[in-house]
Amino acid sequence: MCERHLSSPGRRDLLLAGASAITLAGWSRHDAIAADPPAANAPNSIPPAQALERLMQGNARYAANTASNKDYSAGRAARVAAQYPIAAIVGCADSRVAPELAFDQGPGDLFVVRVAGNFVNDDILASLEYGVEFLGVPLIMVLGHTQCGAVSATVKVVQEGARLPGHLPELVRAIKPAVRMAQAHQGADLVAQATIENVRLNTNRLALSKPLIGQYVKSGKVKVVGGIYDLATGKIALL
Repeated sequence: MCERHLSSPGRRDLLLAGASAITLAGWSRHDAIAADPPAANAPNSIPPAQALERLMQGNARYAANTASNKDYSAGRAARVAAQYPIAAIVGCADSRVAPELAFDQGPGDLFVVRVAGNFVNDDILASLEYGVEFLGVPLIMVLGHTQCGAVSATVKVVQEGARLPGHLPELVRAIKPAVRMAQAHQGADLVAQATIENVRLNTNRLALSKPLIGQYVKSGKVKVVGGIYDLATGKIALL
């Protein structure tokens, strides 16, 4: 009788809630903070321009097939204690675009968030805010790429009224403003132009976002840039 009573949903939920309340009451405010702000002398405390130069030099090596990062075990022990990424990348989920490889950077060098169509929603924004506020990231790049499937699908929806299954319409909703802007460019390849406009829109959103990233950009501590990765050549062109 007693066991059946304790296993009832109402009593079980009440006991769990009580245990949670006791646990939370024992936490201090310090315990709730996930990380401390980065130190001024951290390895990634470099100007945004320097971080961008390192990325583009790395991409040049990658495109020329002369990548320097080959021993991925190097520094593994040091990375257990902390991470010091020199840049955050908002990338597409496309399997052909691997930011660490494309920029010839090793583990711990890039703070990467990826979603099909490389757009910024609240979840992506929160991750980037963490990177800037707690990891000291000096540079954010929104990285689009040629022949993007998410952009192509959105163009089909806009032009042909195509219907997509599941949650795919949410991707379309995020990318559709870029397609509308691209349509204003008469004679341009709509997918290619929409890919560019999508990067520009999301770069602008990040640069002006409140309350964190925008203030870092305004102070010059963080720079937000956009780029397009060419699947055929491996080269990244800045916008």
